[in-house]
Amino acid sequence: MSLFSRRSLLCSAFFVGLLPSSLMAAEKPKEIRIDWATYNPVSLVLKEQGLLEKEFAKDGIAVRWVQSAGSNKALEFLNAGSIDFGSTAGSAALVAKINGNPIKSIYVYSRPEWTALVTKDPSITKIEDLKGKRVAVTRGTDPHIFLVRALLSVKLTDKDITPVLLQHADGKAALSRGDVQAWAGLDPMMAQAEVEDGARLFYRNAGANTWGILNVREAFAKDHPDLVRRVLAVYEVARKHSLANYADVKRVFIAATKLPEAVVDKQLKERTELTHSKIGAPQKESILAAGLALQEAGVIKADVDVKKTVDDLIDDRWIAVTN
Repeated sequence: MSLFSRRSLLCSAFFVGLLPSSLMAAEKPKEIRIDWATYNPVSLVLKEQGLLEKEFAKDGIAVRWVQSAGSNKALEFLNAGSIDFGSTAGSAALVAKINGNPIKSIYVYSRPEWTALVTKDPSITKIEDLKGKRVAVTRGTDPHIFLVRALLSVKLTDKDITPVLLQHADGKAALSRGDVQAWAGLDPMMAQAEVEDGARLFYRNAGANTWGILNVREAFAKDHPDLVRRVLAVYEVARKHSLANYADVKRVFIAATKLPEAVVDKQLKERTELTHSKIGAPQKESILAAGLALQEAGVIKADVDVKKTVDDLIDDRWIAVTN
């Protein structure tokens, strides 16, 4: 090696030693921003017990909680960098990924049947009866995708109905007032409509509900893989506690939603399963099936490689199989 090369190498090493740590590796953030949602009961327990705050107090990292009113809101927040972790349905995360949202799906917080088609109109008893009707729906969510797939199954599209685009709670209110004839519902508002308003779930298909998925911003996962692992480890503590302590989950849920016990029991006991956590093949299959159906319905463009996008969306390296 020439003298010049040796001197260059030594100078490079010297100046690298002087570089601030932020240029050598990503600095730890001052706060972790994470959502909570009434469609994600584990997030309510996690928030109420202050488990993340306890975990990161020693690092001087604060935890900021943001409510997501639906998958569409969680995905908006993730895309804008307003949150680092967001709760969605798997199919909604896929559509967002196709549209350029830089996220990874990393964890399962529930296996729900959180959506069905809901009505109070006695003339509506099957999907075909929606033709020409006003149907409330929240675009970019599992209920929206469920509605599209339901219509497709009887050779209809959203052009055969009049979609009324409302956030979930507003869709439930519109159904109650009679402003729409049907609604692609979401729990707990769907359970509330059944219990309190006499609404009927006239079309159910548990298999067409995609999983409850926790997503992370790609940049956050790349810069702070250790923090992602710690967040998920704490999430697991909350999920296992929820699985073993229904009374606790119910209490926290009622405190957050102010809903009566009968509504909460309908959602949590009848339509929410918390026995999964690792994301993998079952979630891929469910999300892929939804994506291919949306592509057949024309919601996803024909030139999109749905399988490749699903593979790119799901990152299964973060957590071991557990129960």
